[in-house]
Amino acid sequence: IKKKQQDVVRFLEANKIEFEEVDITMSEEQRQWMYKNIPPEKKPAQGNPLPPQIFNGDQYCGDYDSFFESKESNTVFSFLGLKPRLASKVGYFFLLFALKFIFLELFLGIEVESVKEMHR
Repeated sequence: IKKKQQDVVRFLEANKIEFEEVDITMSEEQRQWMYKNIPPEKKPAQGNPLPPQIFNGDQYCGDYDSFFESKESNTVFSFLGLKPRLASKVGYFFLLFALKFIFLELFLGIEVESVKEMHR
């Protein structure tokens, strides 16, 4: 459970998304709130849902498995109920752009300056 919680926290911090961690082991009231606010169809067939459970305010987003799947499919901002950030798209574009230049230079022997001239 701890590693899953840390994974969620790392993602939120890396993307500068404000959040509040709630330790349900320390508060019966918070634990009951969590159980009550998870939609019935999302609850496990047996037992209680385990943390981390992710909420955006009062809106239930999902459990860790759903969070992980959304990260893998690049839909995590939608999963969290947030609009995708332009910065993440720009960063991704620049990463792909940089990799393209590295590929052109290393594998095709084309210098980056000549590629830049072709795009002007």
